[in-house]
Amino acid sequence: MEACLYDSSAGFYASGGMAGRRGDFITSPEVGPLFGSVLARYVDSVWEALGRPAGFTVVEAGAGVGTLARAVLSAGPGCLEVGTYVMVERSVTLRSAQPSGERLRSVPELPDGPLVGVILANELLDNLAFGLLEAVGGAWHEVRVGVSDGTFVECLAERFEPPVEVDPVDGARIAVQAAAADWVNDALARLDRGALLVVDYCTTTGGMADRPQEEWLRTYRGHGRGGSPLASPGMQDITVDVAVDQLADGASLSTQAEFLRLHGIDGLVEEGRRTWSERAHLGDLEAVRARSRVTESEALLDTGGLGGFGVLEWSVGC
Repeated sequence: MEACLYDSSAGFYASGGMAGRRGDFITSPEVGPLFGSVLARYVDSVWEALGRPAGFTVVEAGAGVGTLARAVLSAGPGCLEVGTYVMVERSVTLRSAQPSGERLRSVPELPDGPLVGVILANELLDNLAFGLLEAVGGAWHEVRVGVSDGTFVECLAERFEPPVEVDPVDGARIAVQAAAADWVNDALARLDRGALLVVDYCTTTGGMADRPQEEWLRTYRGHGRGGSPLASPGMQDITVDVAVDQLADGASLSTQAEFLRLHGIDGLVEEGRRTWSERAHLGDLEAVRARSRVTESEALLDTGGLGGFGVLEWSVGC
């Protein structure tokens, strides 16, 4: 998975794979700027809770081409009048398309701590490489990738104890998300004061064992489901639900719909309706943007889709 997604020359993200309407899948920032407007309110709320410190830093991990950064900055959060927005993106291809500005930085890795601010990760952990276990004979065994006649195949290997206790019912499979857990621990270690906010598909390890693998391990290309994770290496996105019980303790968990409502999406939508009512006869850009808030909110709050994503928040020194 690491090679298929991130190889510097043939990996999915190096060879043109990306989020967006012209890409391979849609995430909340690509729905429109409303998601970024709400996140601007959220980062301001953390800044306020910390006493409005100077040097406040908003770090977005997995920033892609900077779609979310543009939306957050356009909303004009007070914390970024005196702070910095850092876009972290491994792909040189995607980083080259990011915006630039006085309060913007673009880097390939998380900046060193100690940081005062917020670290954001929207649909990042599901793209980090994971291990795979299958229950056979009442025990968990590692599933590895081998090659047979020039084709990638699965190979059952030795016994392997999962990071959390789950009954090994024969045929069940679970992901071992050590890279995601390490990333969360590393991000928390870089924060002196502030918050770590993760938005992603969420489940538990036991929840994986109770469901078919294809329900929590998926591939995407061209806005549709792809093939087997072992097929077409480098040509499709590979994504996995995030088992929250394998991550650091102490996070609050809500749905994206709950989080967005807590931080004022309904007020922003109502403001959009009023602006549209006042300016619809003009048909100008401000009117169109206001009208789009309604349709954006419907997608962002849909609990059967993006609104059902999990939002994990760890507070540090707040």
